[in-house]
Amino acid sequence: MTRVAVVGAGVMGCAAAWALSERGAEVTVHEQFELDHTHGSSHGRSRIFRIAYPEPYWIRYAQEAYVGWRDLERQSGEELLGLYGLVELVADAALTSARALDECGVEYRFLDAVAVRELGAVLPDGWTALFAPDAGIVLADRARHAFLEVADARVETGSRVDSLAGLDADVVVVTAGPWIGRLLPDVPVRVTRETIAYFHHDGPPPPSVVDLNPATGGHGMYSLYDPVHGLKAGAHHAGASAEPGSDGAPDPAIVEHISAWVRERFPGVDPEPVETDTCLYTSTADQTFVLDRRGDVVVGSACSGHGFKFAPAVGRRLAALALAG
Repeated sequence: MTRVAVVGAGVMGCAAAWALSERGAEVTVHEQFELDHTHGSSHGRSRIFRIAYPEPYWIRYAQEAYVGWRDLERQSGEELLGLYGLVELVADAALTSARALDECGVEYRFLDAVAVRELGAVLPDGWTALFAPDAGIVLADRARHAFLEVADARVETGSRVDSLAGLDADVVVVTAGPWIGRLLPDVPVRVTRETIAYFHHDGPPPPSVVDLNPATGGHGMYSLYDPVHGLKAGAHHAGASAEPGSDGAPDPAIVEHISAWVRERFPGVDPEPVETDTCLYTSTADQTFVLDRRGDVVVGSACSGHGFKFAPAVGRRLAALALAG
């Protein structure tokens, strides 16, 4: 039996432990804090789940992850996905995910301003709205725990790893999030502290909404359902560089920017935040993931601000790398 040490119990470490257990490995997870700490990237009640991307590569990756989430739901008995739909709002119709969705055979439809308004949002004049029904949220904290509850793994909290050489394992999987530079300084990532805000929203769960950025094709502003307050919103990749482990408060200017967007997009929502928070992004230059093997070390740097939804697929890919040969 292959002994595998997983460094970091964020969502990718938890998913790796689950996938390694599926393949019969003996797994130990090392987490420097407690499981539900708020110092990194994986805490919180919800994350966007979407299959709609402008690139077929990411759509297929999300489809692979969707299968994994359903597998985990069956194994854990927990509901982890809330498929309330996703609305893409774009100033340029050419920027929608329609072409890539067509290529991958994924259902979607375009909405007019009236249909968008029925979903609680405003479609600006001249903009295009695309609705993908197989999207919504992942219940984030619940999902992290489900991975570990299903996995046959030993979890050691308060276990800070300063040297990979000191671990008693045949293979080490490093899923250290923003701390990856401490262990593998040549992994090309930048860490930023991002601000999010929560707003009071009554009624049924709304679809996730993304304003696509004309410059990058990625989402610039976004919102999704929050099980406590109703609506969570943020500005994607808007935060400043940060050191992992350092304290950092929400950026007041970004909070105001988010509030202004909520005021403009969601006229039925009180634009005064009821709560604000931060999380860290660990991003590559092109927002792709670093998943590779270097001898007896497997690198899993897989977020770039949009990774959570892919966790089951990433976990299984990391497990395949760890147990290859």
